[in-house]
Amino acid sequence: MSDHNTIEREEIFSKVMRAGRRTYFFDVRETKAGDYYLTITESKKFTNDDGSFHYKKHKIFLYKEDFGEFRDTLEEMINYVLDAKGEEVISERHQKDYKKNGQMDPQENGQTDSSSFTDIEFDDI
Repeated sequence: MSDHNTIEREEIFSKVMRAGRRTYFFDVRETKAGDYYLTITESKKFTNDDGSFHYKKHKIFLYKEDFGEFRDTLEEMINYVLDAKGEEVISERHQKDYKKNGQMDPQENGQTDSSSFTDIEFDDI
């Protein structure tokens, strides 16, 4: 059997985007008829209790006839989020000094908390 008949079609063009524990793969593939389509795969790393890890993957298949509507909808959703919340990332994971409403840093008022620590993944080193 030739490689052309495999279930997972050969990549024609690929890009990878890393985002924390998630990785996004954008792959242009070829249909049996010789046309191109796009797959977008999200891969997220999970760590087991024993220290081993596994990945969960989710894949979207996007065909040319849907590109325009997909692009328009994605752009509309992105613009909505940016218009409503701006481009600043407001999450504890991305901003170490982020404080929830009224929450004070214990060190600002002379208190220390020995149970607090910084969560660092080996991929961050």
